[in-house]
Amino acid sequence: MRDDIFLIGVSMTPFGKLLDRSVKSLVAQTVGDALSDADATIPDVGVAFYANSTQAIIDGQHSVRGQMALRSMGFQNIPIINVENACAGGATALHQAIAYLKAGLADVALAVGVEKMVDPDKRKSTAIFDGAWDVHETGAVAEALGSIGNGMPVPAGKESGVKSPFMELYASITRGHMARFGTTERQLAIVASKNHQHSTMNPLSQYQKSMSVEEVLAGPLICWPLTLPMCSPISDGASAAIVCTRSALERFSKSRALRVLASVLVSGSDRDWSDFGNHLCRNAANKAYDLAGIGPKDISVAEVHDASSFGEIIQTENLGFCELGQGGWFAERGETSLGGSIPINPSGGLESKGHPIAASGLGQIYELALHLRGIAGARQVSGSRFALAENGGGFQGVEEAVAAVTILGR
Repeated sequence: MRDDIFLIGVSMTPFGKLLDRSVKSLVAQTVGDALSDADATIPDVGVAFYANSTQAIIDGQHSVRGQMALRSMGFQNIPIINVENACAGGATALHQAIAYLKAGLADVALAVGVEKMVDPDKRKSTAIFDGAWDVHETGAVAEALGSIGNGMPVPAGKESGVKSPFMELYASITRGHMARFGTTERQLAIVASKNHQHSTMNPLSQYQKSMSVEEVLAGPLICWPLTLPMCSPISDGASAAIVCTRSALERFSKSRALRVLASVLVSGSDRDWSDFGNHLCRNAANKAYDLAGIGPKDISVAEVHDASSFGEIIQTENLGFCELGQGGWFAERGETSLGGSIPINPSGGLESKGHPIAASGLGQIYELALHLRGIAGARQVSGSRFALAENGGGFQGVEEAVAAVTILGR
């Protein structure tokens, strides 16, 4: 894939509780900003991929969501393709946009992800997550994932927290890792504290307040060992990316363009939980490194899918930044903080930047583009040359249902 496809425009709205904003207004803002960033106009775009997971639940727009949002700002006649892939929707839209260009069907493509998840009716907001696993086998899924954490009993007095089925699954997998490798509560809190500190330098983050490790540990219990500051919030927001072929690049500014070195999308397998070598994110990463012709040590900065702080720990391992089982200690040594050997989630990550499901993956691409361009401000990772985004979604078996890994280069 090297040098064939270029990222020429990126954008992201603020993430957070945006009760006064509509889906269409968020799309208009982020797509308009991405076009401006690329020095492009609507007629330049040959195809659009629109990622969204929540409109059907929140406002009843079950179908043709992208057509409704993009026509309202002037997109006509081109293919508009709707994408639903849980929390990996934005990364999937970008993957499909790249594939469309490589197939020779267009030379400029738009990927956009948007969510309005915050609703006065909290039942709607919580219902968003009900369908991100096998709804016909919920009992079996919960039992299988819940059993992973049996080796690490929940301490007395920590049995109850805020009911969150998805976080209960994350907590069980976290406890399994703790039992197997010795990962600690404090290491989970160190990751969350680091990300909250990073977010103080990101004006688009949902939360922009630093938290000490002790404050993270003392936060409201969700499901042991996860406290509220270790978990991503419910968020509104949108993000977008514009990609083009080498031949089309002549029409745009080359000075800001970035190379798409790899775009990999995978699903999981029927592996045993302890078969860590076949984790779908590890498989995706290995394929991406092969395509890009580089390895983990070449990556300057990464954004990973930290729906909980444990998510960052396990993805640090899956992506090859440290040895299996060492993610917690790697973070504890400061390796993943700004100034460390591989800064991870300088944006604040999903835990602090926010997690508007289908917008999150493209929000990662926006963050990495800033670093590769050298314009990330106070959180800039100096000398950034290669950047990696990992974005996952849903649950199937003992892991995510889908994972995407994207590598960008200057």
